[in-house]
Amino acid sequence: MKIKEVLNALEMFAPLPLQDGFDNAGLQVGLTDAEVAGALLCLDVTEAVIDEAVALGYNLVISHHPLIFKGFKSITGRDYVERCVMKAIRNDIVVFSMHTNLDNAPQGVNYKMAEKIGLKNVRILEPKENCLLKLVTFVPVNHAEKVREALFSAGCGCIGGYDSCSYNVRGDGTFRAGEGTRPYCGKIGELHQEAETRIETILPEYRKAQVVKALLAAHPYEEPAYDLYPLKNSWSQAGAGVVGELPEAETETDFLKRIKKLFEVGCVKHSRLNGRLIQTVALCGGAGAFLLPKAVAGHADVFMTGEVRYHDYFSYENDILIAEIGHYESEQYTKELLYSIIRDKFPALEMQITRVNTNPIKYL
Repeated sequence: MKIKEVLNALEMFAPLPLQDGFDNAGLQVGLTDAEVAGALLCLDVTEAVIDEAVALGYNLVISHHPLIFKGFKSITGRDYVERCVMKAIRNDIVVFSMHTNLDNAPQGVNYKMAEKIGLKNVRILEPKENCLLKLVTFVPVNHAEKVREALFSAGCGCIGGYDSCSYNVRGDGTFRAGEGTRPYCGKIGELHQEAETRIETILPEYRKAQVVKALLAAHPYEEPAYDLYPLKNSWSQAGAGVVGELPEAETETDFLKRIKKLFEVGCVKHSRLNGRLIQTVALCGGAGAFLLPKAVAGHADVFMTGEVRYHDYFSYENDILIAEIGHYESEQYTKELLYSIIRDKFPALEMQITRVNTNPIKYL
């Protein structure tokens, strides 16, 4: 199989348009038309990781954190990023990153953390805003089911835990076919009235091109009528952080000790203990302190993340237990997530999780 087939499967799980504005997820280095010899999965791309890929004979490195965040005016090897780029090119290695698009995706990084902790009823803490469109189209009654199925297959009709959602109203459409047309029904030059179904459904904005293509392919009319409306709705299926519940409440100390062991944390930093029981848990991998207000508003008992600002401990110490476990530690299971996504699609692909611990922070 070609490298681009593997990358397409990853993008189907976590589309690049889900990434945050500051990010640079996606293809970092290399050409994707080559046959894939093997894939090495990592959190960070370092020289040691590239060396490991070379030693394994792999030509694809898939990371969580992008190797490249800024533009270059020259590449001379003056820092590890430039040296990694040079080494990857020299060895025909493709580097691809799945960062905030994988954080924000349904069943993404934060869901993996929640799974490790054992949370139930997991939902997005801060849903994406202004990312949805409503599609309205008009179809002959006897073709409505075919068009609906095509739209659903292209990504329409998902609302929360429901799929295949649409609203359908029957009415009469009119048109007059002009010279040179090939009408599905009616005669050229004559006003025609057709019993039609008005189909309304919803879709993520990034699927617009795919959905329109599917609509045009399935619709019997030569010139289908359709409208796309931007929606102000929150998109509960994608966004930052998650919140869920433990099957049984735990003491603050028991919870902190358990996540220290689960995530192999050298030092769990936390706010003052208040003797509360922990049942509702909000979390975000990486630098997630920006979600503290959402966690408090959601009545979470604890907020767990990789990095927290010093003054946040003062600001929220009476509202919620804060647990800071380290950036690398919070996202380390992303490698397992990447492995499972690829393995499901390509069971025969040679693939390994890196043996290099790329955490730059050490504990004395």
